[in-house]
Amino acid sequence: MENNNAPLLEMRNIKKDFFGNQVLTDINLTLQAGEVLGLVGENGAGKSTLMKILFGMDVIRETGGYEGEVLIDGQEVKFSDPFDALAAGIGMVHQEFSLIPGFTAAENILLNREPTKKSIVAEAFGPRLNTLDYKEIQERSAKAIDKMGVKISGDMVISDMPVGHKQFTEIARELSKENLKLLILDEPTAVLTEKEAEALLQSIRNMAAQGISVIFITHRLQEILSVCDKVVIMRDGYVVKDSPAKDLDVPEITRWMVGRNVESAHTTEARELPDARTIMSIRKLWVDMPGEIVRNVDLDIKEGEILGIGGLAGQGKLGIPNGIMGLYEAGGTVEFDGKPIPLNNPRACLSASLAFVSEDRRGVGLLLDESLEWNVAFSAMQIQNKFLRNFGLFKWRDDGAIRAVTNKYIDELKIKCTGSRQKAKELSGGNQQKVCLAKAFALEPRFLFVAEPTRGIDVGAKALVLEALKRFNREFGVTVVVISSELEELRQTCDRIAIVSGGRIAGILPASESSEAFGTLMVSQVI
Repeated sequence: MENNNAPLLEMRNIKKDFFGNQVLTDINLTLQAGEVLGLVGENGAGKSTLMKILFGMDVIRETGGYEGEVLIDGQEVKFSDPFDALAAGIGMVHQEFSLIPGFTAAENILLNREPTKKSIVAEAFGPRLNTLDYKEIQERSAKAIDKMGVKISGDMVISDMPVGHKQFTEIARELSKENLKLLILDEPTAVLTEKEAEALLQSIRNMAAQGISVIFITHRLQEILSVCDKVVIMRDGYVVKDSPAKDLDVPEITRWMVGRNVESAHTTEARELPDARTIMSIRKLWVDMPGEIVRNVDLDIKEGEILGIGGLAGQGKLGIPNGIMGLYEAGGTVEFDGKPIPLNNPRACLSASLAFVSEDRRGVGLLLDESLEWNVAFSAMQIQNKFLRNFGLFKWRDDGAIRAVTNKYIDELKIKCTGSRQKAKELSGGNQQKVCLAKAFALEPRFLFVAEPTRGIDVGAKALVLEALKRFNREFGVTVVVISSELEELRQTCDRIAIVSGGRIAGILPASESSEAFGTLMVSQVI
């Protein structure tokens, strides 16, 4: 029987470990009907794992389940898969879209729940021959779009839509489910323009007014304060703060997010390189990259250092390497080793001995259907004519050399694979990330950008990847720039850290400075 005074959702003493690594410890939270809860924390704090438990995701069950209780309306629930969660009135919009590109918005909104018309043929041969009721599809999808409060066209095909409209289609799909009580939004504004993000926040307010509860996960802290009733801050698998939103401000949330127990902070090996010359000089850099603001970046990078670039999501840190390396349109000037680097020309960067490990390893970093050998050697072969043998006028691939270099990095980076000929797509995310590093190392560059090197990989692999970057820097004198959302990692790996805020460099400090000092820079110019 439902307990009417009970909160809509209660999570009690939730614990979760993955293969002996504790990722959630004693998590408690409650959520009332029509309440908007902001869930914040750095990458790796445990937010997504907690939501996977709530949504009954397979990965939780496959890794030994969880400890603790989840209650809906005062009754304990044990979801064995997301369908159970959906039946209980919980919807979730993930970071990755799950829309069918060739279908319209309306068709996607009611996918697998399409209203059908009975026909004489179906009466005779069974319901599989019912036809779709397109008028009803239009009406029901329009109702869901109205409920959301953001105008999108139900007739538009997904592949023709701007990315923001795809995000709204996902949300409308959840709102079209009659029994929806709670909607989980995981980083919904990461791909939106400022105007679209404001529309989304308004639609969250609409949902709450209709009694739907929302759990809103975002790195954009100003959005949390403008739309949430309360804020739960996670750090290292614990809830460190649970407070009404009206009692918090951005600097305080940042401090709670990045502040560390002194015991857990690792010692950094930050070096001062007073005599190092400037190897790269960036002036007035702007970059046109969705979801990132890069307006006016001035930065000097010293030869042989490991420089970290940190900052809150969307403030510009990822835009800097993507702009310099020619993946998005950029302007301003970049000089490397005293010579200008032409912008908007990826090949010129590679020819000048720069390399880039992208944050988008599946989209930019890897040839997923090819072998590890091909992935590791391809760029070096294309750009530098490496791993080729000359036969008169002809060049052949030197398969022996390719296999040798791939095996070298499989050993060094401890890439878990069946062998150098395995396809890249068959590897786990952490091992794919290591293949991206091996590909960059094989270029033997003088300068290396690495964006989000540890995103989505487990703790053991993180340490290995960061160690490999340090070793590459120390042994070969390669200048390395690491761009990461995880401040602690930058503090453990880098010599200096530049913080980006509002599309500019807010300040540069030695990596040995306190987390609080960096946290203050992060919010110094946030717009």
